[in-house]
Amino acid sequence: MIATKSSVPVSFGDCDPAGIVFYPNILRWCDAAFHTHLRPVGGHADLCARFQAKGIGLVESTARFQSPLRDGDLLEIDTWVSDWGRRTLTVTHNGSVGGRAAFEVTEVRCLFKATENGMVAAEVSDLRVVLETGTE
Repeated sequence: MIATKSSVPVSFGDCDPAGIVFYPNILRWCDAAFHTHLRPVGGHADLCARFQAKGIGLVESTARFQSPLRDGDLLEIDTWVSDWGRRTLTVTHNGSVGGRAAFEVTEVRCLFKATENGMVAAEVSDLRVVLETGTE
């Protein structure tokens, strides 16, 4: 899987009193875009079942807001895994409206498994194979 694209129509209810999107909505849309990115290979629940994991959870997030989003905009979010570590994957989301850059959000996620010692971040090499080859 190279990248996926998600579309979000921005509405009045997504905006703050200044008429621009309230920033937590951007983070919510990026989380939804991540789950959309997983759908071609079975989705989050299927992947967790396949790897005996509790979730592909967020451990870090950074955001750079480049231009405001407003009621009536059609937001396009491009999502891809931009880096792999031994126990982490870094997911990048670029949001734009009509070619105008709106934001870049980077998430670091882990594949969490329950053990007798509690929840741990597991190795992600098998998940990487699935996401990079696009195979279920």
